[in-house]
Amino acid sequence: MFKEQFNIDASRVKEINQFLADPNNRLVNELVKVVNKYGTVDEINAAAGEAKQLSNLIQRLDNLDSPYLKDLHWLIEARDKGEFVAISDFYRHVLGEEADLTGRSFHEGNAVTLEISALQYFPWLISEAKQAIKNQDVMPGRYIRVRKMKEQENDQGDILAVAAAMQIVGASYVESLDTKGTDGSNIHLGGPETITGYFGGIGQPNDYALMWVDELLYYYTRYGIDEVLNINAGTVLLGYLLYKLGVDIKFKISVFMGNDNPYSVLWTLLMARMLSREDGTTPLAGFNLSNSVNNKTLDLTSAVRHQLGLGNKVRIEHHITETKKSIVRQPYDRLDELIEIAGSVPNISAKHEGGYPDMEEGLDHPSDILDYFRDKDEIVSSGEMEALEKNYLIKHEAVNRTARKLVENGLSFIGARNLHRR
Repeated sequence: MFKEQFNIDASRVKEINQFLADPNNRLVNELVKVVNKYGTVDEINAAAGEAKQLSNLIQRLDNLDSPYLKDLHWLIEARDKGEFVAISDFYRHVLGEEADLTGRSFHEGNAVTLEISALQYFPWLISEAKQAIKNQDVMPGRYIRVRKMKEQENDQGDILAVAAAMQIVGASYVESLDTKGTDGSNIHLGGPETITGYFGGIGQPNDYALMWVDELLYYYTRYGIDEVLNINAGTVLLGYLLYKLGVDIKFKISVFMGNDNPYSVLWTLLMARMLSREDGTTPLAGFNLSNSVNNKTLDLTSAVRHQLGLGNKVRIEHHITETKKSIVRQPYDRLDELIEIAGSVPNISAKHEGGYPDMEEGLDHPSDILDYFRDKDEIVSSGEMEALEKNYLIKHEAVNRTARKLVENGLSFIGARNLHRR
């Protein structure tokens, strides 16, 4: 009887529907106005589909005479020759060359997605691929980018090369749009050094929420980029509404949103379910919980997700490592906790934002979250590009330490699906 008090009256749902459908709803009308700049919904999706075709991405790189094109051809050739380690061989390397894998169960249904952040520059992916071939490593199945969009767009086709590479290797990826408070829109922030650690504080104030939609549609129609980072409750809602209109975008909610307890998770997933399409799909592809969550919260999150019919639709993205500097207290290492929970929580990713603490010891330039906000020209002029690439490759090593630990414990993982045959 007590629980029935929580039932939502049908009249309240009707009121919400009437509000959203009201032709005089200024908030909805402003969203529609932005969408109309790019055409009808069908025209928008068609433009994105055309833009993301691999052949078109490669042709555009050729038109730019991009130096990245030869690397893409190398990547295709290495993939087609089978130079990347097979999953069965990786398992044998971990368990011993004589290991009999026949009939062994590795919780394939609960395979952990291997995730790395942040892939700032296309050449780093090629360095990572060469290292993976040399060491018979696994390439991640998911990549996060935090580089300024306009900068990568103007960098010899970097934005095109990464989009093409993700299709070649068979991985999902997320871009981080420029429209956010760190660009000066929040007049009370002095730059990234003032927001580090204040999750939820970046924001997209005032008209920035609609500017975010505008930027999203620009990159969606021009480059076929269909999954972006989301950091603000307003733009999360706009993402849901955009998807309800029929625009086939996706987003992942950032750790900066601060989902740090089961009730904040419930709020997030209730909205995802309530604003899903008739087929039950949602643009919420995944969300990062706060670094402070424990395994009980992960377990409860998984239960809520399952009960709302979102278990195979929304990925839980969990930080296993963090950068050495400027984000959390160190040492930060969640690998053992991942091993405890991975067998019972499906559709989870292990996100590697830094190397494991012992990997970072002794580095002249340990990984630093503030490096994400730096301009490429400044990094190059400082002579630190090589150090930052080394930071990234150490994250790749961390990804593979996690993969090995999973296998050792009878668990499985998802890497780049086109590179690693079974």
